[in-house]
Amino acid sequence: MDLNHVSAFVRVVQDGSFTAAARTLGLPKSSVSRSIAQLEQDLGVRLLHRTTRKLHLTDAGATFHDRVSRALADIDEATSAASDLQRELRGSIRLTAPLDLGVWAVASIVARFVRRHPTVNVEVRLSSRIVDLVAEGFDLAVRAGPVRDESLIARRTGALELGLYASSRYVARRGAPKTLEELQDHDCIVLRTDTGTMAWALSSTSGVERTIEPRGAISADDISFIKKAVLAGGGIALLPTFVVPREEEAGKLVRMLPDWRLAGSALHVVYPSARYVPQRVVAFRDYLIQELAKISSRCEAASLTRDRSKAGRG
Repeated sequence: MDLNHVSAFVRVVQDGSFTAAARTLGLPKSSVSRSIAQLEQDLGVRLLHRTTRKLHLTDAGATFHDRVSRALADIDEATSAASDLQRELRGSIRLTAPLDLGVWAVASIVARFVRRHPTVNVEVRLSSRIVDLVAEGFDLAVRAGPVRDESLIARRTGALELGLYASSRYVARRGAPKTLEELQDHDCIVLRTDTGTMAWALSSTSGVERTIEPRGAISADDISFIKKAVLAGGGIALLPTFVVPREEEAGKLVRMLPDWRLAGSALHVVYPSARYVPQRVVAFRDYLIQELAKISSRCEAASLTRDRSKAGRG
């Protein structure tokens, strides 16, 4: 099989037409059409339905495209890596991430990477929306939750967990709840979304699940604000465990009802599956995955230690 024919097929699918693909490849449209026809003949299947207005992949074409586009991307990446091995990493990388993850986790990772590679520039956009990486020109994204876009490769780095926290000054003033029922009588600081304040769907270490409607005078749409309000003694809040370790170790924040938690979403680093990837992006992607996995591992280890300590006291 001629890889040039395969590349032409992938380009036609990505660009949406023979004309656009020919323009990208710098070839006559007739040459691109002959490449696809030869590829279909070599495979013995039809890959594309051609109409006067639009191209449609056949089932066989969709399956073939999914596999070969990833294979070609791997070849491009390997070629880039081989040619760049002896070169200094240089150039720009564009990354998007959710606001809370960006502030509490990604910022320090980016800073450490740039110290190691001072000729690399990392542009970060923090946003709560799902950014179209290809259309908006981003190399990578950090995302929480399932990744449903099949044009992206997702590398899982762990899972988020949220626990109930209050400041030591709040505990001194109001005490600590001993049960979920007592939690209802405490001041809670609640995350607010576009659809209203968020209920707390908690699960216990023994597998029991309960949903609580927290009550309190403070609500906000930003985790950073909620953490500051908790530290100021404003009440009890659900906070991601990765944003609290220093304050918890210093005794400024105290875990409430440690048997209960909110299991958050899986955390992924995602990137387009079928494109040339510069070595600087590969290096940063691998470093980002590694460092986020370390954060997830530390949070999981702290949770396990807390559970074992609780069991030992029981």
